[in-house]
Amino acid sequence: MQIKIALAQMNPTLGDLAGNAAMITTLAQQAAAAGAAILVTPELALCGYPPEDLALREDFYDENARVLDQLAGQLPPELAVIVGHPLRDAAGYFNAASLLRGGRIEAVYRKQKLPNHTVFDEQRTFDPGQDACVFGCAGMLFGVNICADIWEPGTAAQARDAGAQALLVLNASPFHVNKQPERLAVARQRVAETGLPLLYVNAVGGQDELVFDGASFALDGAGALSAQFPAFESGLFYVDLDRAEVRGELHPQPEREAAVYQALVLGVRDYVEKNGFPSVLVGSSGGIDSALTLAIAVDALGAERVQAVMMPSQFTADMSQEDAEQLALNLGIRYDVQPIKLMFDMFLAELADEFANLPFDQTEENIQARVRGVILMALSNKFGHLVLTTGNKSEMASGYATLYGDMAGGFAVLKDVAKTLVWRLARYRNRLSPVIPERIISRPPSAELRADQCDQDSLPPYEILDAIMACYVEKDMAPREIIAEGHDPADVRKVIGLIDRSEYKRRQSPPGIRITARGFGRDRRYPITNKYRAP
Repeated sequence: MQIKIALAQMNPTLGDLAGNAAMITTLAQQAAAAGAAILVTPELALCGYPPEDLALREDFYDENARVLDQLAGQLPPELAVIVGHPLRDAAGYFNAASLLRGGRIEAVYRKQKLPNHTVFDEQRTFDPGQDACVFGCAGMLFGVNICADIWEPGTAAQARDAGAQALLVLNASPFHVNKQPERLAVARQRVAETGLPLLYVNAVGGQDELVFDGASFALDGAGALSAQFPAFESGLFYVDLDRAEVRGELHPQPEREAAVYQALVLGVRDYVEKNGFPSVLVGSSGGIDSALTLAIAVDALGAERVQAVMMPSQFTADMSQEDAEQLALNLGIRYDVQPIKLMFDMFLAELADEFANLPFDQTEENIQARVRGVILMALSNKFGHLVLTTGNKSEMASGYATLYGDMAGGFAVLKDVAKTLVWRLARYRNRLSPVIPERIISRPPSAELRADQCDQDSLPPYEILDAIMACYVEKDMAPREIIAEGHDPADVRKVIGLIDRSEYKRRQSPPGIRITARGFGRDRRYPITNKYRAP
């Protein structure tokens, strides 16, 4: 007998229990109207994921229980709806999923495998479940698993041994580059372990530094990909299940640069929308980082909600001002010019006695950056804009950024994007429509804080820096291992030294979108005071 199952690739807002419940109700009504027998929502769909320390609050569990009970009575009675939610009961505190059917909570599953790595710290907030949950619908038995449950052997086989003939897996699996092949490989391992078809539903949307990419899928009983749904899109998608056979739509998945770009757009859109900001403000330098940030912001929010401010100094090249203005025209955004020379000169005049007979150095460079930060934050305070910072991962890792200057702002769009990837993303965006002037992409990068300055005066070439950074930060490789891969020992020592010394600065940067397996936010927790130096 064929069963239609609806997968709700939904975008909950963390903590908006009433809004998320209303979304689930609407999706359930649509699924029932389409003839579905089961609707599966993502992990913790009722409250949003990850709840972090909200899941340490008793009142949070109480309110989730109240809304869940209310939700059960609002759903189509003939539809079996699996809803992810936090649960407190006599046994503890759980990341759970409940079967809602016929106006009541019919069964509950408690997640057994609690991840405690990178961005995950569920062992801090939840207790592990122990038991399988299997329910019947339309002549078949279904087992429920939640996300990390299928990343290890055991829980899927437990469901099979309890009688399950198919697995329904609720997920809030955050995006990083190449994550989808990892998910498919793990899911195929569970199919090989159990012989059961597996339906995987993933959340979509931005939550602080995380982006969930959706890309839900289904495997048949032989592990073949039988349904693949869009990445970075909310929607209700259907799978037809006939015992071990699965049928559904097969949507192509985006290539690397396209996936990263879409993740950045979605991350910006949801951070701005879910936090209620009316608009964003970006300091436009005529360089590639601010250009890419502005393009992402416009694609996320629309040109009418994006403002650029060019803040030239005496060191700003004419081409930088020309390119920044052309970029703004291409994007159709408001563009203002606020020169900083007068303010910079006033600072130097006030400090003249202190700085007497001392050469121009990084001090004066940083004053310029901080003047710009003051201007941006003043405009933010006065008009309610969210300031998007424009620094990339390479700069943040190496300390090539100014505290309270170009780091001043509320959200760091490129925080986990290496400089070499910034260039590739700019090329990708221009293939969609040519908005970033070619000279911005092709000219050597410069902070323009002194005459004839170039990034490579202070840093190794970005191709070298980024490769070493990826080894050290994202793979935790020791210096000798990085050198063994063919990198120059002097370059390795220099880059690692910069990264280690700049940890205090990275800690003070705004939250930013995670796009790598080892991002530059909460999944990097190195001590600031640290004398260890790897051999």
